[in-house]
Amino acid sequence: MDRRVLRLLRPRGRRARLRRGVQGSLGAALALALLVWWLVPSDGPSYPHRPVSFATGVANGVYEKYGMLLQGDLRTALPGVRVTLEHTEGSVDNIKRVASGRSDFTIAAADAVASYDGPGKSRLRAVARLYDDYMQLIVPRDSPVRSIRDLRGMTVGVGQADSGVSLITHRLFQAAGMDIAKDVTAVPVGIDEAPAMLLGGRLDAFFWSGGLPTAAVTAMATPVARIRLVQLGDLVAPLHAMGSEMAYYRQAAMPADAYPSAQDGKAVPTVAVPNLLITTDRADAGLVERLTRAVIDSRDAIGTVVHAAQLVDLRTAVFTDPLPLHQGAVRYYRSVKP
Repeated sequence: MDRRVLRLLRPRGRRARLRRGVQGSLGAALALALLVWWLVPSDGPSYPHRPVSFATGVANGVYEKYGMLLQGDLRTALPGVRVTLEHTEGSVDNIKRVASGRSDFTIAAADAVASYDGPGKSRLRAVARLYDDYMQLIVPRDSPVRSIRDLRGMTVGVGQADSGVSLITHRLFQAAGMDIAKDVTAVPVGIDEAPAMLLGGRLDAFFWSGGLPTAAVTAMATPVARIRLVQLGDLVAPLHAMGSEMAYYRQAAMPADAYPSAQDGKAVPTVAVPNLLITTDRADAGLVERLTRAVIDSRDAIGTVVHAAQLVDLRTAVFTDPLPLHQGAVRYYRSVKP
C-alpha cells in the first residue's frame, strides 16, 4: 500500500482506539456506580441539620436513662444533628415544654397527655407508644402499710409538682376516698431524692411511676435496705369510675422478679399507664421518620440496660391514643408494614 495512504490511516486508527478506550472506561465507571447504588442502602429521607432538644425527666429516672441511651443512636441516625437532653420534672413538665416549642421531643405518660389542656394542645403529635409505667408505692420493710389507706397521718413523697407521678398519686388518693392535702403530709420529691429520704427516716413512704425495674428502686431492694412494695391494684376500678380520662390506667402486676427481695417472691398488683414519645406538627417529617426508625431499631440494645425498652414493638408502637401519629412516623410505619 502507498506510504501516503498508510500515514493518513494511522492517526485515525489511534483516535478510534482512544475513543473506544474512553468509552470503555466510562462504561465501566457507570457499571460500578450502578452496582454501588444497588448494593448500598439509601440514606433515607432528607432532614434539616439543626440542633434537636429531647426533654427527659428527673435524675435516676427511666426517662433520663432511656434518653441518654437513645441519644447515642440518634447520632448515627441523624448525622449532622446535635441532640441535647434536658432534665425536667417529668410528664406534665415535658408536655408543656414540647407544646410551647421549648423542646422538640419528649416522653410522657398517656394520662398526662390526655389531661393537658394548655397552649399548643392541638399541635401535639405522637411518634410511638413505648413501654408502660408501673405505679410503685415503696415503704420500709417493717412498715404497717398494706394499702394506700394505711398512709393516713404519714409523711409521703408524692412526686414533683409537674411530674406524672404527682398526677397519678393525687388521683390514687382520690380513688381511695382520701384527701391528699389533709390525710397525709405530701412532700413533692422525685426518684432522685425520695430513696435517700425514705432510708434516712424523713419519709414514711413514697410513690414512683416508671418502667420495670427502675434502677433507683433496685438499688434499695437489697436485704440490707429492707424495703417493700405495697399493692395498688384495688384502686383500678375506683379510678375508672372517676371519668373517661382514667381509661388510660389498667390493672397490672409487677412480676415477682422485678425487685425480688422487696416482693417476697410474689407479683404485686398495681396500676399501669403507657408512655408515648411525642413531638408537634412543627417537626420535620424526614427527621421524624428517621427518629422513629432509630427508636424501633434501638430496642434490643437499649433494652439490655433499660429493661422496659424491650417492650417497644412495631405491633403496639402505632397505638398512640390520645394523640394522632406525626406524618413522619406514619411514613416509617407504612414503609415497614408487611
